[in-house]
Amino acid sequence: MSEKTKAQELKDKLFYKKKNVFEERSEEEIDRAYAYAEGYKKYLDNAKTEREAVNAAIQLAKEAGYVEYTLGDELKAGGKYYLNNRGKSLFLVKMGTESPECGVRINAAHIDSPRLDLKQHPLYEDNGFAYLKTHYYGGIRKYQWTTIPLALHGVVTKMNGETVDIVIGEDANDPIFCITDLLPHLASNQSQKPLGTAFEGEGLNLMIGCRPYRDDEIDQKIKLNMMAILNEKYGIVESDFISAELTVTPAMNARDLGLDRALIAGYGHDDRVCAYPVITSILEDEGTEHTLIGVLADKEEIGSCGATGMRCRLLADLIDEIARETGTNANVIRANSMCLSADVSAGFDPLYPEVFEKRNSALLSCGVVMSKYTGARGKSGSNDASAEYVAKVRAIFEANDVIWQTAELGKVDAGGGGTVAADVANHNIDTVDLGVPVLSMHAPMEVISKADLYETHKAFCAFCK
Repeated sequence: MSEKTKAQELKDKLFYKKKNVFEERSEEEIDRAYAYAEGYKKYLDNAKTEREAVNAAIQLAKEAGYVEYTLGDELKAGGKYYLNNRGKSLFLVKMGTESPECGVRINAAHIDSPRLDLKQHPLYEDNGFAYLKTHYYGGIRKYQWTTIPLALHGVVTKMNGETVDIVIGEDANDPIFCITDLLPHLASNQSQKPLGTAFEGEGLNLMIGCRPYRDDEIDQKIKLNMMAILNEKYGIVESDFISAELTVTPAMNARDLGLDRALIAGYGHDDRVCAYPVITSILEDEGTEHTLIGVLADKEEIGSCGATGMRCRLLADLIDEIARETGTNANVIRANSMCLSADVSAGFDPLYPEVFEKRNSALLSCGVVMSKYTGARGKSGSNDASAEYVAKVRAIFEANDVIWQTAELGKVDAGGGGTVAADVANHNIDTVDLGVPVLSMHAPMEVISKADLYETHKAFCAFCK
């Protein structure tokens, strides 16, 4: 091989170039990435709702020696704790040996995903079928939810306080549900409508059955039969829907995609593909001096509001408790802390290049993505991390051999989106977005690369150090 010219050497030194993980890593490292993906796929299958995601994370935390914590409990140096917030968000805390005033390392992801929720009065009968009315949650493209197998997940809490868990459609022996669509022979008018108006939210009604209850003296026989089945199995009555959280999700498990098995197709990569590395990086930490906090938040897809969303002051309360237990100043802790807002980025899709600015887009299999800012158009709603903090995170990744890239969410005027970064930064904590690039984001089936997933895990591990 001929020696490089001075210009070639200078170009290698001065120009930025994305690295493809599969080209840069050894076969042994790629094997580790594939093995790590198996644990992630299992987590994804068991975490189709935020409640299930919390329960699955708690199980992993318990296996790693974490114990339950509530505000006011004692926090000891070296202690490992989890705080379960109403079953829908979770905080993992690993107390360090140094003073918390040196700063806490925080990794924060969200565990809610776009879906269909049942209305409080969902069950009705119409012309030979029983349906459940839905209200979509988060940003969905409505047409994607028709004619696919769907499952029902969630809880029903009765007036006596008893809570019943419901999962129908995931077991091979379970029935599934669906939302029907028009046959093409009769869809000429529908086909002429703009994509955004051809399907209406009130039309996303879940078909659940058609067999009537055997009694000639009553009406609504099909609805009665559906309610009788639910009552027999779960002991609920129709009014119990009022105090229920029932969610419609795709009835499919995560699967390897492609002949090379390099990709994973599944529901809920946004943002459980970041939540899982947040969990594993903290649970696998081997005694860093820093105090570590991992946050699995709810409600990000609808604005991070409410008592289980990132805007809730529970993170601040937890830091206040750490300060009280260690005799330190909570304001100093926050000022010296750092956070990675763990959220996905839009991966460049060659089938739709017109909405991406390729020079500033995330490429699948080119590593974990840092997004200095998100927001819409004029960076509206963005955190926009400082140059100093971005440089600090860059240095951490370079020192720990993490393959990473930067990206924006498409062209400037194409749209945009937000994360929990601004909510954490509002506590006077330096924050930047970091996560996995995704294709078909917010669809019932999204796509990610195993290479990016593992580099994200490595990035969070490096940050925890």
